[in-house]
Amino acid sequence: MKIGVIGLGDIAQKAYLPVIGDKGDIELVFATRNQEKLNYLANKYSIKETARSVEELISKNVKAVFVHAATVVHKKIVKELLLNDIHVYVDKPITNSYQQSKELVNLAQKRGLKLLVGFNRRRAPMYQKLKKVNGPTIINFQKNRFNNPRQVREVIFDDFIHVVDTLRFLADNQVKEFAVEAVVDDGLLYQVMLTLTGVDFKAIGIMNRDSGINEELAEVIGSKQKLIVKGMTELIKYQNGEEKRSKVPSWDSTLYNRGFVQLIDEFLEIVKEGQDTTQLAKDALATHELCENIVQEIKN
Repeated sequence: MKIGVIGLGDIAQKAYLPVIGDKGDIELVFATRNQEKLNYLANKYSIKETARSVEELISKNVKAVFVHAATVVHKKIVKELLLNDIHVYVDKPITNSYQQSKELVNLAQKRGLKLLVGFNRRRAPMYQKLKKVNGPTIINFQKNRFNNPRQVREVIFDDFIHVVDTLRFLADNQVKEFAVEAVVDDGLLYQVMLTLTGVDFKAIGIMNRDSGINEELAEVIGSKQKLIVKGMTELIKYQNGEEKRSKVPSWDSTLYNRGFVQLIDEFLEIVKEGQDTTQLAKDALATHELCENIVQEIKN
């Protein structure tokens, strides 16, 4: 099975190539405009075929493509791949616009193609444990950044989208209404807090872009129990008045603990077996819609 990878920047090199490049049952084609980077990575992973553009990549007869290019070119690349009947895995977000993202999801569905969005946290083992809490009443998720305020739409769609999607995942998508508070100065977003309300629960997502440290913390409270996950590697469980701590097994890789290994394997299996991704794509699109609503609320 011939698989393309377009966009070979930091995310691809750190999170995807170490996993994809280690699989012996697929033939990889790397694509990027940067010839020096292309030569280096092709040599590192013993890649025989390369391309300098999406058009050239398509000509290599790839069955599916991992898209890791900059968000601003997602629409062009994904649309061109879909129009050439190629299955697509795309880093979040699909695009930084709900309407454009919806068009691509509809196009994939219309052409009977697979489209999977890279929400890795849904597959992270520690967050899978939080998901198992029965009837959560409070869900808190923080993802803070050190000294990194940016434009509102960029922050919401490129980073806070992880908070939005993880809250929806842990809340089992049963959200009835939302509220947003934000601190914006000179067009830059410094802080955002999202509150999702459903039947018998509240989910709160926080991101501070001017924090003292990069950190991620998730907390779920249910009947007579409370679970906290720090950095996707440590679990603190409070039950019956007792505290129990556990960490991910030392032999598990960072990429496995963060859900990338599972996500990559899932997409390759979907393509190989012809599994339907319609519901997965629609669910991802719902996260993009909420992000668009958050952007509009902040700007208003």
